[in-house]
Amino acid sequence: MNSYLDKLPSFVDIIKSIRETIIANIVLIGQIPSPTFKEKRRSSVFMERLAESQVDECTTDGYRNPIGIIRGTSKTKPPIFIVAHIDTSFEKDVDHNFTVKKNSIQGAGILDNAIGVGILASLPEIIRKLDLRFESDIVLAGVIQSIGKGNLRGIRHLLKTWSTPIRGALCIEGGELGRLNYYSYGMIRAEIDCNISTPDGWEYRFKPNAILILNEVINRILTLRLPQRPRSRVIFGKISGGYKYGEIAYDAKLGFEIQSDSNKMVKAIYEDIEDIIDDISNKNEVELKIKTISNLRPSILKYNHPLVKNAVAVMKKLDLKPVSEPSESELSIFLSRNIPAITLGITHGENYHLENSIMEIEPMFKGIAQIIGVVMAIDSGVCDE
Repeated sequence: MNSYLDKLPSFVDIIKSIRETIIANIVLIGQIPSPTFKEKRRSSVFMERLAESQVDECTTDGYRNPIGIIRGTSKTKPPIFIVAHIDTSFEKDVDHNFTVKKNSIQGAGILDNAIGVGILASLPEIIRKLDLRFESDIVLAGVIQSIGKGNLRGIRHLLKTWSTPIRGALCIEGGELGRLNYYSYGMIRAEIDCNISTPDGWEYRFKPNAILILNEVINRILTLRLPQRPRSRVIFGKISGGYKYGEIAYDAKLGFEIQSDSNKMVKAIYEDIEDIIDDISNKNEVELKIKTISNLRPSILKYNHPLVKNAVAVMKKLDLKPVSEPSESELSIFLSRNIPAITLGITHGENYHLENSIMEIEPMFKGIAQIIGVVMAIDSGVCDE
């Protein structure tokens, strides 16, 4: 491990020498709209870039996840996966043109996850530039239908149908540099729809307001006594409704997420919320419906696992400070299948989920060097048990 730890700072300068290629891949791929379930065009361009970089194999699985493979020197070592999600939360009607400046790139989806996919497409050339060979095959997978209602279907299918053991995995996200995720909470993400039938005549004056009904739902959920152990919480993330200022809202929607260390607790809280919805719906004579968008079981790679410890060593060698939080990304699917995996961020930025998100270019080269360092650690055997 120490032999290539010492090389990591020099890797940063070598990676900088192909700066224009890396930026070109990020911009070319990132400017293609790729909302969840409509990733086909971005997937095709991603595959084209892999083919042009002369990976040993370029294909798709049965679910249309695009995959590039860099063959290793060993025929017996299981492959190492590096994955990034191709879909974004922005629809096609959003302006996807990026503004490239000397020290930054700005545009919708640049941090989530144009950087990750662009770096993935650049890795074959980066590895050649660093003159590296690995024992394991390196599988570069852009996964579709990941975020929101996609519910990580792309990675679920890829791992379910992959025919061989997997040595270890690395998930890459645009930000934040220093991010080190090695566990995920149990989670249910759901929406509550409130619908009040349009009334006739003047009866509307006495009809309930859909926004106020959802406000009552929120207040009732806030009265739930949630335990500190297992750690549990309900996050209200989105609310929308109404037509215009002077009219009662007849439709409204609330988006929330239940998180806990315990899958049993996640289900119990969800059932409590269902009871609250039934009660409020009956008392107010309104239609309230709850719909599950996505769900995950809790999973963890222990902090003293060699992969985590070596990732920390790689980051510290590059003068990066590791920050660990739970992640609901592809990481959770790897861990649920007992495949050692972590998630890393590439660079710093602002306005992460907004149309005017900005990434910093200079920190990106350390972010890429840490990816190479972690892959070298896995290839040296830190995940072999």
